[in-house]
Amino acid sequence: MSNKELQSSMHKSVEAAQRNFNTIRTGRANTSLLDRISVEYYGADTPLKSLATITTPDSQTIAIQPFDIGSLAVIEKAIATSDLGFTPNNDGKIIRINVPPLTEERRKEFCKLASKYAEEGKVALRNIRRDAIERIKKSEKEGELSEDQCRDEQDTVQNLTDKFINEIERNLAEKETEILKV
Repeated sequence: MSNKELQSSMHKSVEAAQRNFNTIRTGRANTSLLDRISVEYYGADTPLKSLATITTPDSQTIAIQPFDIGSLAVIEKAIATSDLGFTPNNDGKIIRINVPPLTEERRKEFCKLASKYAEEGKVALRNIRRDAIERIKKSEKEGELSEDQCRDEQDTVQNLTDKFINEIERNLAEKETEILKV
């Protein structure tokens, strides 16, 4: 695996962790809060954003306007049964969700969730590092790399891993600041 491929894999892990961070509430309405919701639509699990236009008319409201009015009830049910704790309001054409301000206890729970997502991202990075180092050691055994080249390659992989882990840590710190901001 080349350095470019390695960086690409690690970058994808960081992006996945960032997508997970975006699904955590911060006290303000944000359309990405609904990214993880899928709706049972004609027998298939379909992402909510494929079935409706999602907007934030103000900082405390999310509006969901389905493309097919017939899907209104199933969308409402999917939101109500999700782990987000929202109560959708249906006026027959649009579903509105009022995003209440977070309590201190809820903010702390969301910080823990963000830490969990960060840890998952770091584990993914460590797995990529482990696989890369195994490939390097295999190349050394097969005589393709000298001992010094092997050590240099391993150092490069470790430095890349450290760089991306620091990026996840930075993203986590930003998200925690956002969550705890009243």
